[in-house]
Amino acid sequence: MPRNLITSDLTLRSIKLGDSRRRISDGDGLYILLFVKGGAHGWRFDYTFAGRRKTLSLGTYPTVGLALARSKAQDARKLVAEGFDPSAQRKALRASHEAAREADALRAAGQPAPDTFEHVAREWFALRKAEWAETYASKVIARLEASVFPHIGARPVAEVAAPELVAILRRIEERGLIETAHRVHVSIGQVFRYAIATGRALSNPARDLKDVLKKAVVSHFPAITDPKRFGELLRASDGYRGTPVVRTALRLAPLVFVRPGELRKARWEEFDLDARLWTIPAARMKRKREGKLNGEPHLVPLSTQAVAVLRELHPLTGASPYVFRGERHHDRPMSDAAVNAALRAMGFGSDEVVGHGFRASARTIMVEHLDVDADVVEAQLAHAVKDALGRAYNRTEFRVKRARMMQQWADYLDGLKNEGARVSPN
Repeated sequence: MPRNLITSDLTLRSIKLGDSRRRISDGDGLYILLFVKGGAHGWRFDYTFAGRRKTLSLGTYPTVGLALARSKAQDARKLVAEGFDPSAQRKALRASHEAAREADALRAAGQPAPDTFEHVAREWFALRKAEWAETYASKVIARLEASVFPHIGARPVAEVAAPELVAILRRIEERGLIETAHRVHVSIGQVFRYAIATGRALSNPARDLKDVLKKAVVSHFPAITDPKRFGELLRASDGYRGTPVVRTALRLAPLVFVRPGELRKARWEEFDLDARLWTIPAARMKRKREGKLNGEPHLVPLSTQAVAVLRELHPLTGASPYVFRGERHHDRPMSDAAVNAALRAMGFGSDEVVGHGFRASARTIMVEHLDVDADVVEAQLAHAVKDALGRAYNRTEFRVKRARMMQQWADYLDGLKNEGARVSPN
């Protein structure tokens, strides 16, 4: 039991400046240090924990009177008896209060509180986005902001359970966005793996949810793969009555079968018409960020027909940086909807062909009707080749084969445009 050696507060109030005593003990570890803060005296409590002698500050007198100091000392004794370190408990309490104040300040500023799902997700995103292309990164964070943060963003990441995630994914599926639900599931799982690695969570509740999602139906860009019908499209493109820029894009797209964005943003400086070569910078290709920054450019050998189409357009747009300049703003490329709008105007429905479909048309018809090596076509389509040796081979031997293939393809398209001509050499 505490010995209560200090008789009363009167004893403490009667202490005069210049008192020679350094401290006055109340027994069992509780004592008061004299004149530690000007005229104030400081309460201290000595205790032993885990074999170490420690001291706990209990406040200053007269703010903390004798009775309150004894009460605080008794609370500390109970903690020691229960196996807890009073100093560690106090630090934890202060940290908790500080975290609460920080969380309140962040919420007031419209930012997520620490260790919530949104806070951890944004931290993960900030770390990873440097590895991604800007367009891909913007889609990742936009999906989280639209479909995830409103539901679990304010929840401590360690407390989020699998049923909450299922509910989020079901809401996305109900909007008919099955593939988006799968993409969100992947992002959520990556956030939880990051939370585990950084000590904010112990498990990943997204890990076993794959089987509860509806299977995504892979949808391909509509494309014409029948040679006869493709010939009709080529003739319609030659006769298109729209602007010369869009008509030229329609005529060139089947000859080079690059992605619509790569075609639309083509710049005159990228073309060497005498060498019959179009060099598309890596930054404009569909690649990961590393590939865009440090990858090699994509080479597009040009057939004589493609060179002729470009030379015909050059007097009109050659003063602009863009081959297919905008109709109103010549310092910008044409609209990304221009080619599809032209296809609709020519009577080709959106379920039959889109601008991106020229790629599938070329691949299918060349492989099935011209017996072109599929690997050569894939190389020209700039599709990734997983094997490192394959990539090296594509860059060297395939350059010659690709140039030969592009001319063969252009000649074949000329045949398709002529009614009554053979649609297949076989």
